[in-house]
Amino acid sequence: MIYSTDRILTTHAGSLPRPDDVREMVFAKARGEPYDRAALDGRLQAAVKEVVKRQIECGLDIVNDGELSKPNFTDYVLARIAGCEKRPGTGHRRLDMTARDERKFAAYFAARPRPRFTGGQTLPVCVDELRYVGQTELQKDLDNFKTALAGVTVAAAFLPANTPGTIEHWMANEHYKSDEAFLFAIAEAMREEYKAIVDAGFLLQIDDPDLPDGWACLPDITLADYRKYATMRIDALNHALRDIPSEKVRLHVCWGSFHGPHHDDIPLKDIIDLIFRVRAGSYSIEASNPCHEHEWRVFEEVKLPEGATLIPGVVGHCTDFIEHPDLVAERLVRYANLVGRENVLAGTDCGLGTRVGHPSICWAKFEAMAEGARRATKTLWGYRKC
Repeated sequence: MIYSTDRILTTHAGSLPRPDDVREMVFAKARGEPYDRAALDGRLQAAVKEVVKRQIECGLDIVNDGELSKPNFTDYVLARIAGCEKRPGTGHRRLDMTARDERKFAAYFAARPRPRFTGGQTLPVCVDELRYVGQTELQKDLDNFKTALAGVTVAAAFLPANTPGTIEHWMANEHYKSDEAFLFAIAEAMREEYKAIVDAGFLLQIDDPDLPDGWACLPDITLADYRKYATMRIDALNHALRDIPSEKVRLHVCWGSFHGPHHDDIPLKDIIDLIFRVRAGSYSIEASNPCHEHEWRVFEEVKLPEGATLIPGVVGHCTDFIEHPDLVAERLVRYANLVGRENVLAGTDCGLGTRVGHPSICWAKFEAMAEGARRATKTLWGYRKC
């Protein structure tokens, strides 16, 4: 487990800016279009090395590979799980995280394009037993990240992976007899990826926007029914995480990173116990955007699981404003006073790579976060430690 032993450590939620040529090749690959495989492999190795260096230069302590090889944090799974086929679709997901907002803000959504599925005008449908076939692609990610970390000093390194419930958002099921069987099949397939990341010596970040934003996808569901819905998906995730030490796992949850009203996001207080049911040692939550910053008060009543750490988002993707370091420090001190300074790490609401207006904004936010962590350290420990 990584603790802020003598200073507030810094990290982030995953996705980082991709060089234009890398992005074009990765998207072409995801769409099944021609691309130069050797050129992509070479560029990814160089780009991952550069993105690790850039994170360190910005003052981050716990870094990742920027998810540069993936079209995005979720759709990459389609190429790594066999047993499904692509069918003509609308270009949108089977479950839509804007569904609840669209009930109240139909005119708003009609006036602007909705988020589109990277796979284009297709919908993945499970038609056979699911199995993991992404070993080669995953090994490339592991090797590139190991190469990039050689000769540098960081507190820890992590790689993100998607969750059964989030995968279920966009994959329809025509093979398994129940939602439960389908979810546990996804979990069993993804377990291979989870285990390989940890076995390679990295922290495993589980990306689970499904846990909060499943509520937004199902606008007619009651809170009691939603808690049952979410519990089944947590059970599937924990099945996949079995035997993986919890101190090697950090869970990232968010309410969907789309720019929109988020008017009826499910309150953190209604799901915090479910979040803490996940077999993880660290919990990353949105905590700096206008809908969720106030929820720090939840921790006036709720205690962290024994030995766990909290990674509140202290800079975010919802605006291109660069957060002032004093504001970042205030947010960190607020959490530290509630859960203990050693149990708080500075993080981001979501991945900044594709959600802010320009790569320079992402890096500037990281620099502001690192400086804010230094100022919080001075307040909490009585000195300024770089």
